[in-house]
Amino acid sequence: MFERSIPEWLRHPPEAAARKPGAKAFATLSGIEAMIRGTLLSVFPLAMYQALGDAGAVSRVYFVIGLASLMLGLLLPWINRTVPRRWLYTFGAMMYLVGGTLGAMGGMMIVAALVACTLATVTCFICLNAYVLDYVAKNDLGKTETLRMFYSALSWSAGPVTGVALMKLWPPLPFILAACFAVVQIAVFWWLRLGNGKLIQRAKGAAPNPLAFLGRFFAQPRLIAGWLFAVIRSCGWWGYIVYLPIYAIEHGLWEELGGVLVSVTNAFLFVTPLMLRWVQRRTVRVAVRTGFFCASFGFLVAAVLPVAELAVASLFLASAFLVLLDIAGGLPFLMAVKPSERTEMAAVYSSFRDVSGIMTPGIGALILLVAPIQGIFGAVGLALGAMFVLSGRLHPMLGVAPAERGRRIV
Repeated sequence: MFERSIPEWLRHPPEAAARKPGAKAFATLSGIEAMIRGTLLSVFPLAMYQALGDAGAVSRVYFVIGLASLMLGLLLPWINRTVPRRWLYTFGAMMYLVGGTLGAMGGMMIVAALVACTLATVTCFICLNAYVLDYVAKNDLGKTETLRMFYSALSWSAGPVTGVALMKLWPPLPFILAACFAVVQIAVFWWLRLGNGKLIQRAKGAAPNPLAFLGRFFAQPRLIAGWLFAVIRSCGWWGYIVYLPIYAIEHGLWEELGGVLVSVTNAFLFVTPLMLRWVQRRTVRVAVRTGFFCASFGFLVAAVLPVAELAVASLFLASAFLVLLDIAGGLPFLMAVKPSERTEMAAVYSSFRDVSGIMTPGIGALILLVAPIQGIFGAVGLALGAMFVLSGRLHPMLGVAPAERGRRIV
């Protein structure tokens, strides 16, 4: 509605098409956003606990916010029919700015800050993935995903430690820094002039129900499988990032061991270009199956090992293959998306974060009623193993250019 009266050639000028954004543009935006999220990653749980004073209350707040984030993600394609994508992305980045401002106020405003930043994450994630699907060829998606992680590596490695250190100096400081990064994110986005993505002809019929695209999602087995890969991969990260530190403390290991290992694991992002070369010499199917098998093996071994140090080492090795899945695990979904459903299916794909964030703590709480924390590692390992079996149904040449398929041996 906002731009119906503006000629198409003004909304999508020829010079903009000539400057088609590439992998580096999207990696730059991802890197800047990682500065925000990495800085606040370890700050929010501490600030929430200080504000609420009860771990149970913190868990309930995270649960409710996760549900709200899931609903926003599913409704975003409907909103995009009225609000152009560039304004949606700007809104998402603005919510980071709002979240940083509210967080700097302290007290119970931390809850509102977490709400704002969570909604910002889902909005920017959906919009950026839709832009990637618009401008990046299917065979180049692996390169784009790798660059995005490589550009974000320093933020995810140093951000959590830096955020906590700044918080000890002055509690509002990490939130102020995150707000400044949000301003940079908005400025870079508009400088890149991504617009509203590729122009797709409007449907002649009436706009469907906001959630009608879920029916099209469930009718496409390849999309369902790709989404499941993302959900279980994210559950693996939950099991590693959340439960490894608790396991270390319960077994009398170094209190900061879990946090240090998470930071070291995030440093694996610096070698993602080497991982991409390995993937390119094989296929997406081989990479996905390797990642799920090795990660599953590491979690299952950690679940049965009686020596805590060895169990931690097994989980650490498994995390390297979770990084490999971050590179290749999302490609089956992205490569199966139809051009006419980019925004809708990007919204479905983004829901993996919220679903895993609701499912993992919920199932973990039930497991802890009857088993020690290693039972969670076992459950995660079994889920990863199930995805290894499911990934066997992927096309053997997925991700290989047609011209090269005749020369490849899988």
